[in-house]
Amino acid sequence: MNALAVPLQLQGDGGAVGRILTQQNVPYAETLGTLLGLVLGFAVVYIVGKAVVSSALNRVLDRRGADEHAKKPLMKIATLVVAFVALGAGFAFAGLGNILQSLATIGAAATLAIGFAMQDVIANFVAGIFIFTDKPFRINDWIEWDGNSGIVEDISFRVTRVRTFDNELLTVPNSQLTDGVIKNPVAKDKLRLQVPFGIGYDDDIQQATDIILDEAEAHDGIMTTPEPSVRLTELGDSSVTLKSRIWISQPSRADFVKTRGEYVTAVKERFDEEGIDIPYPNRTLSGELSVGGAERLTQSND
Repeated sequence: MNALAVPLQLQGDGGAVGRILTQQNVPYAETLGTLLGLVLGFAVVYIVGKAVVSSALNRVLDRRGADEHAKKPLMKIATLVVAFVALGAGFAFAGLGNILQSLATIGAAATLAIGFAMQDVIANFVAGIFIFTDKPFRINDWIEWDGNSGIVEDISFRVTRVRTFDNELLTVPNSQLTDGVIKNPVAKDKLRLQVPFGIGYDDDIQQATDIILDEAEAHDGIMTTPEPSVRLTELGDSSVTLKSRIWISQPSRADFVKTRGEYVTAVKERFDEEGIDIPYPNRTLSGELSVGGAERLTQSND
């Protein structure tokens, strides 16, 4: 039999309330008992359930440090679940077991059909809950994923909206942000930057190192603790690479990109003043060039 064809038996026996009213010879005892049982069962379970579930969920979210914008939608979902359970309890208390069973059958069939049709939506919804609870990023954070990057403008249960640095708005399904690796450079209170500088093989490595450290210490946006450091990391084809490691406090996209640019500019200017070369790649070509038929050309001229 088709689940949707299950008949709904709307007539109940009044449940416990109906039996009490029948004993008291109250007219229409079963009908009144059904209505009162439905209302009382729903009200009691809803009020008590909402108080208990809301309190427990609120404590869990507080322990996880959830933001207010994350709490509100989760609390609404919890309230809907409690209301659904309370409705079922009201039907059962009113003696409407047949309609409850029929609704459950219809609901199961509908849930199965909807589940197949909305797999992606459900996946994004679940991913949105994980984003709210795990907090891999927050609004106004700079994130990078799958070759994309930008500032998070909004987080909903289905999608996250990210503004790129070219001022483009990306609407990203939440499942894409939970199934892969997300880089959040501004998640912590400080960020380390690694800045390579190439110098010539004839230049003084110690002098170049001192200049790099001096300019790092002179910049207000670069932390002194942890202190900057410089290491020789590569002997290239045309240059020696010195990699500077500096720390930025309270990073944001604008702050540390600006700081890095000012730092590199200051080091370049000092290198120019001190005569330290920043070489560019070059290639040396060798071989011979011969011209065939030169003798025949000479004879023809004679």
